[in-house]
Amino acid sequence: MKTLFYEDIGEIAYDEAWDYQESLLKANLAIKSEWYSKRDTELPYNLATKHHLLFCAHPHVYTIGKSGHMENLLVNDQRLKELNVAFFKTNRGGDITYHGPGQIVGYPILDLEHFETDLGKYMRKLEEVIIRMLAHYGIEAGRLQGSTGVWLDPEDKNKARKICAMGVRCSRWVTMHGFALNVNTDLKYFDYIVPCGITDKTVTSMHKELGRQVNEEEVKSILLEKFEEVFEAQITIEKPIEENTQSVKILVP
Repeated sequence: MKTLFYEDIGEIAYDEAWDYQESLLKANLAIKSEWYSKRDTELPYNLATKHHLLFCAHPHVYTIGKSGHMENLLVNDQRLKELNVAFFKTNRGGDITYHGPGQIVGYPILDLEHFETDLGKYMRKLEEVIIRMLAHYGIEAGRLQGSTGVWLDPEDKNKARKICAMGVRCSRWVTMHGFALNVNTDLKYFDYIVPCGITDKTVTSMHKELGRQVNEEEVKSILLEKFEEVFEAQITIEKPIEENTQSVKILVP
């Protein structure tokens, strides 16, 4: 069974979390680069990339994907300063979204060659994790055709609202970035953007749907349980030791 190394890194600036993700991705890419360069030889290699799952929260920030449109940011730099909201252009997919307190942000850094090399199926699995977690709270969620993320009442164009946004990057089948789940999020910050570039839909949160404050630690625990189910993996909070990130060559006598 595959192992996911889990870390809750708490509240962290967006760029710091981005740098950390990049470091984990690059460590895996270095291992894979060696494997790619040797794969045509007769030497068997044990090159074990590592799968990571990071949970965190960010101070107020808007981020836009590489295919996003700046016109979906509805305020200027001065207003951003007044709101105390940072802004970053990122290398993930998707358009503009908001991160802030009361949100659980998940960053899986997975080598899909150990799972399934299909980015679309990977996104559907991420959505499935959220859908199953929400079902635990009696919130019926699903998918909106033609859009990523997790939605409530997706079949009703007048009621459809997004509760979890998603955007990822994949390099040599290693993923980064991930999802942003609105738990106790202050939804007013979405008023200053066109969320995900979708003009005719709204956003929501678990707090809004349930009418009460939601225990975020409990939500994280259930998310981990659903990750194990959907990705058929074992999650551990133990961090991999440094030497395990190196490839081990086994020579044939």
